[in-house]
Amino acid sequence: MRLFVAVFPPPEVREEASRTARRLLSDGRIRWSRPENVHLTLKFLGDVDEESLDGLRTVLKDACAAHAPFEARLAGLGAFPSARRARIIWSGVGTGSEQLRSLAANIDVALSYSGFERETRPYEPHLTLGRVRGQPVSLDLPQEAGNGLLFKIRRIELIESTLADKGPVYKSIEDFVLVGEKS
Repeated sequence: MRLFVAVFPPPEVREEASRTARRLLSDGRIRWSRPENVHLTLKFLGDVDEESLDGLRTVLKDACAAHAPFEARLAGLGAFPSARRARIIWSGVGTGSEQLRSLAANIDVALSYSGFERETRPYEPHLTLGRVRGQPVSLDLPQEAGNGLLFKIRRIELIESTLADKGPVYKSIEDFVLVGEKS
């Protein structure tokens, strides 16, 4: 099973972020993500044996016990590796980004004790909205795009990803509620 851990914002936030990006960036070389697939990845796990699921569930439940629900707000468009050589188009997170970094770091450390490799790059919370087909493109990215889309993060999900011709198909295996006390 190909798995990852993610936060899925409410459908209206995903749809509005997608709609805004498509309206502002009409380059035909961008393959847009389906709004139902737009998410904040916290940790990519890769191929995992089904026998490992119970241990994963325990680790994720424990990690969520240390984090209280919080609000997040989208903050502008960006591109990886850069706007001048864009391959991935994303919407960033302003409010709530520190809590997302903390949650991702906690999950990363906890899963390392179960044999998953630690992340080597710093975590940058973002919603992937599209990918450039072929060669990278240079884009003029308006920073105000998506600002104001506020949503509550109350849980994380363990997701199975199946690659298909029309893009990945995601299936939620289980969700885990953030229950920690606010500090």
